[in-house]
Amino acid sequence: MQSEVFVTLTPGQELRLDPQAGAPMEHEQARRWLDDEFLRLECEPLRASGKVLLADKVLTIAQAAGERQFADAAWGQQFAAAAVAALSRPVVRVDVPAMAVSF
Repeated sequence: MQSEVFVTLTPGQELRLDPQAGAPMEHEQARRWLDDEFLRLECEPLRASGKVLLADKVLTIAQAAGERQFADAAWGQQFAAAAVAALSRPVVRVDVPAMAVSF
């Protein structure tokens, strides 16, 4: 099955990332990668309770990474691979301006 990740960083600017361009990630490996990036990029939980859902991590990582990080094709591919593996969805849409993740 074809997998794709679409990231909108600013209105009208959608990036298409191919998670299959590199080595696939297992679910736990993807969760660890997201955890590490969440901490490295100093992301903040979206919910007042402090609970961080996987979709929230994907969204806040994309927000913190911004255009600069996504300009690194290798990082973008890892982000895409982690997103589809962790969320167990073949197509993931991350809309930073709308603060939404859809499948």
